[in-house]
Amino acid sequence: MIRAAITAVQGNVPDNILTNDDLAKMVDTNDEWIISRTGIKERRIFNSPGQGASDLALPAVQKLLEKRGIRPEEIDMLIVGTVTGDYVFPDTANIILAKLGAVNAYGYDVNAACSGFLFALTTATKFIETGTHKKVIVVGVDIMSTITDYTDRTTCILFGDGAGAVLLEPAEDGTGIVDALLRADGNGRHYLHMKSGGSVSPPSAATVAAKEHVVFQEGKHVFKYAVNGMVTTIKEVVERNNLSLDDIKWLVPHQANMRIITSVASMLDFPLERVMINIQKYGNTTSATIPLCLWEWESQLKKGDYIVLSAFGGGFTWGSILVKWAY
Repeated sequence: MIRAAITAVQGNVPDNILTNDDLAKMVDTNDEWIISRTGIKERRIFNSPGQGASDLALPAVQKLLEKRGIRPEEIDMLIVGTVTGDYVFPDTANIILAKLGAVNAYGYDVNAACSGFLFALTTATKFIETGTHKKVIVVGVDIMSTITDYTDRTTCILFGDGAGAVLLEPAEDGTGIVDALLRADGNGRHYLHMKSGGSVSPPSAATVAAKEHVVFQEGKHVFKYAVNGMVTTIKEVVERNNLSLDDIKWLVPHQANMRIITSVASMLDFPLERVMINIQKYGNTTSATIPLCLWEWESQLKKGDYIVLSAFGGGFTWGSILVKWAY
């Protein structure tokens, strides 16, 4: 049986750091208030006029190929999870491929908000499992600073910019993506979305003046649904593969809020020391949080380790993926 194995991971974050003290100069907040409610100490901001998500993701993809000694022409496909692509169209995946020189590949974007990387990874997995594709790159990238209102202290403290990428290749030794459980409920769109910019409310002088091209969130509703959604899918994807949480070496949760992460771990009775956490450094980078965690913990992962990736995003979208680490 062919599985899609993650054979390399790589991340890229901007050099520019926005600390809590910096935010305190912009809105009515302070370092203690932010840390106590989110766990975030600082976040990275991509401040490069004229550049976009493809430029932030490209170094991660290039270094990913260098790790495996693979040329761009060998790539079959590239899928990008993002809500802050370079343009409404064309898609960011095709722009990355062009800048990369991957002339034999095609690609497209997946918009599932903070679950974007999981949805893109699951999609890419199917192309490997069928045997039609041998080398597929999955990217999670978001420049959330471009859709953040820095006068709204409830949201501006949360988000940062970043990119992460993984390479999928066929494996027949039992390692790879074991199972995925994804869910969606469009009724949740009222609680977490961007009000304008789409076909329902196209861009106009009025929508810009009303600050409707930024993240809108009702935090209490999102918190409740996020914790329940992640806990439920983590349990189900583990149990239906005849495993227990004791068999899971690492839990890799979306880095949305430290309170959500600790609540999920507590409800699962899963030790926090086996939960990948880097929200304190990067904040919520949306589609990039999970691959950035894998990148930072890569040296601690061992072949055969079971890990679970789990996320929750606007819309709502959520889910969990069971992985048997391949190297």
